[in-house]
Amino acid sequence: MDVSEIAERLASGGEATDVELAALITAEGEDRDAVFEAARRVRDREFGKKTFLYGFVYFSTYCRNECSFCYYRKSNGIDRYRKTKDEIVDLAKGIKKAGINLADLTMGEDPFMIKNNYENFLDLVSTIRDEVGLSIMASPGAVPQEDFPRMRDAGADIMACYQETYNRQLFADRRLAQDFDYRRNQKVWAMQNGMLAEDGMMVGIGETVEDRVHAIREMIALGCDQVRAMTFVPQEGTPMEQSGTVDSVNELLCLAAMRLLRHDVLIPATLDVEGIAGMRTRLDAGANVVTSIIPAQSQLAGVAQCSMDIEDGHRCADYVIERLREMGREPATADELKNEFARRKARIVA
Repeated sequence: MDVSEIAERLASGGEATDVELAALITAEGEDRDAVFEAARRVRDREFGKKTFLYGFVYFSTYCRNECSFCYYRKSNGIDRYRKTKDEIVDLAKGIKKAGINLADLTMGEDPFMIKNNYENFLDLVSTIRDEVGLSIMASPGAVPQEDFPRMRDAGADIMACYQETYNRQLFADRRLAQDFDYRRNQKVWAMQNGMLAEDGMMVGIGETVEDRVHAIREMIALGCDQVRAMTFVPQEGTPMEQSGTVDSVNELLCLAAMRLLRHDVLIPATLDVEGIAGMRTRLDAGANVVTSIIPAQSQLAGVAQCSMDIEDGHRCADYVIERLREMGREPATADELKNEFARRKARIVA
């Protein structure tokens, strides 16, 4: 099978079968290089050298869930924190001053933040909208349908809720005691209420190549404006602690496939798996957003890698922007992201 021909066909707006997509996301050698080159070409045609920057504000590591892959699962006996409202607002002001375009307000499903119909979380979102003025991603876990209008009205621009897998049995094994359709509908409900939606898959949690193809298809078919893949990192104190890891190239090929299937989708290059060293490879696979930017000395944690590159400043905005420019890319401005989001929201509600 000619993988480079498949990549070129998709880059030109054509289609591919599931078998062809499977060949694309398992490409090796020169074929793999051709896939990445095609994805970069499509990305640059759509966005030029502009790269959006997202600040990661993981403000509460308390969670009521027992996901088998997550370090912050409820039963794991770890040190946890919950930032105060004032601390969170100050962090958001700091990332805006540093030139970051968006505050990703992330938490576990913290009982304190979700009580009284998410009163505390929504108050936080509206305060950052009013006092800071940044674009806001809401990442509060799975939220009841009736709370989506309130989240939109509070100022959330995009709702992030990662399915991780579209294999229902694997989902049940990894997101213990959670409802597959309820989580999938988070993206649907967000878009029905005029917000953008982000979905994501995890690579290396026991899925097959066919499962990866299926997840990519499903996320694109949902119409999410932002999609991602992340390589699984085994976490201490979890049922999957002794699980092996997969080569991150599998993640990169999934990112490239997403780009080739939907040319204008926003695709993050996360710093949360391989730190700043992994930013280049993900951008080289067709990503156009850098996520999980965390200021040094912020006492914030990451998810897959709770401390990598944070305290030495290698995940702060200045360092990321310097590395971007070395690649010939440029950071977008906050207004450019606001305009991008406004254009996409108008398409959703039209």
